[in-house]
Amino acid sequence: MTRRYLVIDDNEEFAENVAEILSDTGADVCLAAGGRAGLEQVKAQRFDVVVTDMKMPGMSGAELVRLMRDVDPGVPVVLLSAYAQDSQLDEARRYGLLAFLNKPAGTPKLLELLARARRDATVLLVEDDRALAENLTEALSSQGFTVCAASTLGELDGVQIKPLAALVDLRIPGGADGIALERVRARFPGTPIIVVTALNADPQGLECNMEVLRKPFDTQQLVERLEALAAHEQTS
Repeated sequence: MTRRYLVIDDNEEFAENVAEILSDTGADVCLAAGGRAGLEQVKAQRFDVVVTDMKMPGMSGAELVRLMRDVDPGVPVVLLSAYAQDSQLDEARRYGLLAFLNKPAGTPKLLELLARARRDATVLLVEDDRALAENLTEALSSQGFTVCAASTLGELDGVQIKPLAALVDLRIPGGADGIALERVRARFPGTPIIVVTALNADPQGLECNMEVLRKPFDTQQLVERLEALAAHEQTS
């Protein structure tokens, strides 16, 4: 089946260059000159991946991702920026990103991400260890999963997208051990949860069939478990 991509960027030359590269893979590629035009295209048709710039007149990439989630919650998004430490990146990650790439994006990396991208495969990652969160995000993104990241209880409360699965640390700043787990269970009932913890003893609230990964854990084991969940979701 032919893949369909949307490239959103107010830099026409850059957008056309990306579109040409993607078209050479046999994909159908649509262009939009800004966030509002891109949002209208997402409303009108279904895309396998959206590639958007962060800095655009009128609407930032982060705001665009937020609005897109109301229209098509399952579409993967690759966010591009010429600013490596973009102040809006954490905000965008809370809405769910397949990946963040610095401009100019390396062609092999971008093509690999787009080829592996999965629709309706968002993993909620609740983890305050930034280094671990970034490593997990990269590992999951490389296998096509969109990651919606929250590092505090406040950020968790702002998550709007329903995840395929949730990866939740038991100890999150702002509350007692296990409170993040309780909130995820309450907000997303029925969602598979994988608990990650460095605690020696489990706090109350763990269900007997709930999966637990002790830090440090094998990331490949986690990826394989999520792939199994995604495969089950596609066939159910």
